[in-house]
Amino acid sequence: MVELERDGDLAIVTINRPQARNAIAPATMGELEDVLDAVADARALVLTGAGDRAFVSGGDLRALAELRTEEQASEMAWRMRRICDRLAAFPGPVIAALNGHALGGGAEVAVAADIRIAAADVTIGFNQVTLEIMPAWGGAERLARLVGPGRALLLAGSGEIVDAAAAERIGLVDRVLPRTEFAAGWRAISHRLAHRPAGAIKRVIGGTDPAAAVAEFARLWVADAHWAAADRVLERTRRTE
Repeated sequence: MVELERDGDLAIVTINRPQARNAIAPATMGELEDVLDAVADARALVLTGAGDRAFVSGGDLRALAELRTEEQASEMAWRMRRICDRLAAFPGPVIAALNGHALGGGAEVAVAADIRIAAADVTIGFNQVTLEIMPAWGGAERLARLVGPGRALLLAGSGEIVDAAAAERIGLVDRVLPRTEFAAGWRAISHRLAHRPAGAIKRVIGGTDPAAAVAEFARLWVADAHWAAADRVLERTRRTE
């Protein structure tokens, strides 16, 4: 089951399949597609898993065991790749809150997000090779962009699973929080991103056109929200003069 919570401008999507460690079955893909349709107006999006054992443990092997032809395997991979592409292309920031281990396809879902916030006791690994397969949901390409092609090949080729601290050191995870602070921490960070022009910043990060950044800045400059914030700063300055 995929659950949706709306918290102001923040949309929180939770994969809740404890019986399968939040693994993704074809039905889960359909629910994710529906949820992504429903959150198009959110300013920021969080994707997480239920419980504290697994963020997403990959594809649900029991549910996917009936895929026995190359055509069926390709169709499934393309479907989930498109879902991950939709996450990556979401207009606002997408935060993967890694409440538990992110393995195999779960790691691919995690790197489709813009930002990964992990509880300190979780692990992440592209360990599809233990099943004699490889990442196919766009995760290998995104992993290479995050950590470089050599390290990506080492991680995905060996199936190495790294802890949260190591993942943060190599840039695979952006923030690690103690378990006791995790739930409140990712929510607070996500709210800050939802309440600021992070979506505009996302649109220009990695771009090569300086005109796009200037245009986004100018649009924000003339908005009411900018002048209200500027007035608050000026008022504080006047009080301290």
